[in-house]
Amino acid sequence: MATPADQRIIELLDKWLSSLDLHLKYSSLDDDTYWKMQPWVEHQRPSRWIIDLARQKTLALRKEVQKRIDSQDAGFSDALELMTFLANLVGSQHIERFIPLADTQSERWVAKAAAKMTPAAAEETREMPAPAAADSATQPTATMDMLRPEKPGTAATATREMPRFTAVPAATAKSPVTTEQVTRVERKAARTPPKATSRGSARADAPPPVSGEMSEQIIADAARLMQWGRKWYELAELISRMADRPPLPDVRRVLKDQKSAIEKLAGR
Repeated sequence: MATPADQRIIELLDKWLSSLDLHLKYSSLDDDTYWKMQPWVEHQRPSRWIIDLARQKTLALRKEVQKRIDSQDAGFSDALELMTFLANLVGSQHIERFIPLADTQSERWVAKAAAKMTPAAAEETREMPAPAAADSATQPTATMDMLRPEKPGTAATATREMPRFTAVPAATAKSPVTTEQVTRVERKAARTPPKATSRGSARADAPPPVSGEMSEQIIADAARLMQWGRKWYELAELISRMADRPPLPDVRRVLKDQKSAIEKLAGR
């Protein structure tokens, strides 16, 4: 019989699979259309092969969870939940290279997007190539192939993506800044669509407010993290990376509005 932890893990993996199916559809869109499809958090757009790999690993993990449920292993899902919590709390490295969660309910209508998207069901996830059995002394390895400069199109070069930069007029171009913080701000400004000028349009594009239940969850998370020694400026980033939490701007807004209540609850 499935435990509550088993049910939560299965629901989370199903949510991830649904999100990856949407990303497969979005992979055929151009950059401008892609950034309008969902209220994305800050990230680098994932490549198609990364999405395929993530989907394969998610299916494999779901199969293993179901196998443990059938064998009545009650501790496996608890261990997965604990690992997920620790990965968000301790292992998070504040990077943008991840696949953000996409939801069909938050999907935005964009003109001509449906004609460009490839149905996820029409394309099966590609399997990773299996190595052919051969003599290890004579058969070149994958690493040797990747290091050969005379072979174009190998795995070392086929998956590398060069960053896309917004064209800047020569008269206003400034000397490049190499700090990571400035680079993120410039990239986010380049991909953010212009805000509507009318009040009606502004209300339509505004993100939905955070529910009261989610606000209480964010307050509890923040108080717990402060009790564990985390600094105030770290809380928003850590909480937004947890499962089923709102995007970073919404978390920051709740923390700002409820700062006194959080500090009181944390015993500060």
